[in-house]
Amino acid sequence: VQLQASGGGLAQPGGSLRLSCTVSGFTLSDYAIGWFRLAPGKERESVSCISRRGEKRNYSGGGRFIISRDKAKNTAYLQMNSLSLDDTATYHCATNLDYTCANPAGMRYRGEGTQVTVSS
Repeated sequence: VQLQASGGGLAQPGGSLRLSCTVSGFTLSDYAIGWFRLAPGKERESVSCISRRGEKRNYSGGGRFIISRDKAKNTAYLQMNSLSLDDTATYHCATNLDYTCANPAGMRYRGEGTQVTVSS
């Protein structure tokens, strides 16, 4: 089971980024997939999750972040809008290989993250 996040970079406050999560070793749409982030000096924070049935749950971001997936590409996405300085962190995707969402920050299988830096 492997997951890899990508798509991070430098963004200005108010800008947008779309992160991607590619996986191997399992079919992404068969399980719940989540995103969490880790910022320096802060605890791991859950961001969003999508269940096997497609039910979405946001844990942070105040509705600015939208999780989705493309079954054909075996890839999940995190669309981040109206970025703020507080969104600066390394973003990871994760799974428990379960059908329903759990706290992504605690999911068992985690991939390498992608750095998002919001700065003017």
